[in-house]
This record gives sequence, structure tokens and C-alpha cells, in this order.
Amino acid sequence: MSGADVSGADDASYCAQLVRDHDFERYAATLFVPPRARRPLLALYAFNTELRRIRDHVSQPLPGEIRLQWWRDLVDGDARGSVEANPVAAELMAAAANHDLPRNELSRLVDARVFDLYDDPMLSLDMLERYCDDTAGRLFSLSARILGGKSDAVGHAAHHTGIAQGIVRAIQGLPLHAARKQLYLPQDVLNESGAKEADLFAGRSTPQLQAAITRLSDVARSHLGKAMDLLIAVPADAKRIFLPLALVRRALDLARPAEDPFALVPVSRLRMLWTLWRASKSEAFRS
Repeated sequence: MSGADVSGADDASYCAQLVRDHDFERYAATLFVPPRARRPLLALYAFNTELRRIRDHVSQPLPGEIRLQWWRDLVDGDARGSVEANPVAAELMAAAANHDLPRNELSRLVDARVFDLYDDPMLSLDMLERYCDDTAGRLFSLSARILGGKSDAVGHAAHHTGIAQGIVRAIQGLPLHAARKQLYLPQDVLNESGAKEADLFAGRSTPQLQAAITRLSDVARSHLGKAMDLLIAVPADAKRIFLPLALVRRALDLARPAEDPFALVPVSRLRMLWTLWRASKSEAFRS
């Protein structure tokens, strides 16, 4: 085996471990796609993981902006230094070249993460839906391209899947976001229910906050239903990319209005794998 082969294998292994450790849901979903697609998918998901975790590694927005700019320059072809020195960058560029991933789409993934660096509020439900579409939705769309899914039906399914998943993750991430004084739950929905920002940041569960979460869960269910309907027109291979819809559905089905939204509830990895396996056997995700 040549030195280049060893290096490439190490880079792929690094990306797989990064996603496994920090985004197990997407890592688990790659276990149900054709083997040829796993490596480029894990490269794409590792890229997303790096972007999503920038806030975890900086105390001020400026260093985060600098990191995002490095990734922006990379996907735009203006990166300085050796791409091979960064395993995620090397794997991402190989995946982009081998599967014709649009550079402007990758760049838009970077741009969407600027919001994460600041404590500005999510002003409206429309704003939250755009954010979810620009992050999770775009990731589903790019993932589907790796499996040959480039149709309008795939794009529409990715749009609704991303919003449904993004809203669920915003609700699940409330304890972390509240501790950081970040507000991903939209202000207009909070205001309509009478929920107070001060209670949210203090980690106090109130009936008004529960009402806001219920409203957002209903919106996620609506997008989930639309995504499932659109799967009929998605090519058979690309359908596997949308397996995480089963996890979105399970999260929404298990949601209880009386539960404390600030309680950290660990998600069983075994249960996650079981849910994905069951979904992979269903008609919706098969040809």
C-alpha cells in the first residue's frame, strides 16, 4: 500500500470517528447506504460537524468567523496552505470532486453557521425554517447527490426533511442553548404563547413555554408528513438518505407536553440503530 493510500485511509477513519462521536444519528444512517457511498457521506458529515462545533471551541465570534472563512475559502478554491494537512478538508474535497457536489452549496452551508456564533435571537418561525433548510436541508440535498438523487423531488424532500429534523434538534438542544443564552426557538412563537425569554434562559419550564414547543412540534410534524409523501418520487438509492425521518417521527411521537424541556434525556444508540433498521425494511424507504 502506498503512502498516499495509507494517508487517505487514515483521513477517512478520522472523519468516521468524528461523526460517530459527535453526530451519531448521521453516522448510524450511513450504515444503511451502499458501501460505496459511506466514505463521501462521512466526509460531508464530518465537514458539517466541524462547522457545527465551532461555537464549542471559541469564546468570541471573531475567531469563529475566521474559522468559517477558512472553510469558505476551501470550498471556493481559495484556501491557503495544504488541504492534505486537514483530514476533513482532504476527504471533503475528494468527495466534492468525485460526486460533483456544487461548491456554492457547500459554501452556503458555511454561511448558515454564522448565526451560531452570535447570541442574536431567532426572530420568527420563517427565520427558523430558513436556517433549518440552509443547514440540515442542504445537507440532505448534498447527501442525496452522492447517491445519484438530483431531481426536483429530491430537492423538495430534502427541504421538508431538513426543516422537520432541524426543528426537532432545536427543541432537543434547548438545555445547551439556554445555558449559552442562545435563542433558537423563534421569538414570534414564544410571544404568541406568552413564554418569557427570562424564564427560558433561567431554565424554568412554564406552561407558556410548553405551548410554544407544542406549536413547533406541530410544524415539524407537518414538514415530516410532506417529506414522507415526497419520498414516493425519490429514486430508490437516494431514499436511504432520508432514513433519519424515522428518528424525527419517533422523537415527535415520544414528546410529552408535561416533560421538562430542560431535562437532558440521553438517546440510546441501540434504540436509534433499531429505529433506522426497522425503517430501512419499510416500503417507504425501499424501491
